[in-house]
Amino acid sequence: MYKNIFKYDDMKRSEHMAVRTAVGWYFWTHQILEIKGPDVTAFLDYMFPNDISSLAVGRDRYTTMLNEEGEIIDDVVVMRMEENRYWVSTLFATKTDDWWYFHQGDYDVEWGEITDEWEMYAVQGPKSRELVEGLAKESLADLKFFAHRDAKIDGIPCMINRGGFSGEKWGYEIYVHPEDCDALEALLKPSAEKLGGRQVTEFQVMAWTLPTEANFYYMRDLAHTNPFEAGLEKNIQWDKDFIGKEALLKIKEEGPRREFVGFEVPEADVYIRAKQYGGPGEPVYIDGEEEEVGRVSKMVYSYVKEVNNGYILAKKDTLHIGDRIKIHGYDAVVTEKKWL
Repeated sequence: MYKNIFKYDDMKRSEHMAVRTAVGWYFWTHQILEIKGPDVTAFLDYMFPNDISSLAVGRDRYTTMLNEEGEIIDDVVVMRMEENRYWVSTLFATKTDDWWYFHQGDYDVEWGEITDEWEMYAVQGPKSRELVEGLAKESLADLKFFAHRDAKIDGIPCMINRGGFSGEKWGYEIYVHPEDCDALEALLKPSAEKLGGRQVTEFQVMAWTLPTEANFYYMRDLAHTNPFEAGLEKNIQWDKDFIGKEALLKIKEEGPRREFVGFEVPEADVYIRAKQYGGPGEPVYIDGEEEEVGRVSKMVYSYVKEVNNGYILAKKDTLHIGDRIKIHGYDAVVTEKKWL
């Protein structure tokens, strides 16, 4: 009989709930491209549909990156370090580098990957501010969400960014040079434990269970979708030119063909093949009907709600909250895409 790989795993549960109830910290380095030059803001505004020009120095902005068909090919965080210098945090630096190269045109910019120069630790949860302030010996009360500044932790030079991928109101990212990782970890571990927290070591907690509860996507979820299908259209800056704009305007006019919806499976021990494990994802049917209405994009487990949860990429307007559905023979129900 199949056993739920999340529900009965005490380590995953403990690490997940440490973030939800106290504080969890983990090594969470992304790839970083540093880009600069006289035309850097105009170039990034062309690469990304969200507004980059209004981003202040010391602030960050989440955005997708699109191809000419309006499909999402990456989602990144853009960090403005100086007037004409930015960091772009991605999981696909090589692909992004190639994409920029083929679309640089006459923009006067230069960029390079600086991932080897920085490591990042996520500190997430309701007690994360208390932990980071205790280490930095300074107040972070004025550090707004998606803002960063230089600091020192026990003499270690670092950059502290307020943000994260957990869905917690209070969360921070500490950037340090690789040679300082051991020293920082030696400070994070006891500090977290004093606050009732712990280190998070399970990748499935960092990348799947925590973000899914908060209605966050992984790039695998977003591949071959557009911002309207993913519910990410609200921050598109329509009064500028960007790659994919013409295709998106057509989608905006005609309406998207698909949409993400949330779902739950009450039965604990189920075998449902989601797209996150490879393949197209399990087909979804409205209970009592034979027509396929979508595919399971992701299924994990909510330790907060104690239920199997995830996302379905469904035909637009075919599934509504409360609908009863069948997935691989199991009963499921359509829900909101948030479990916090």
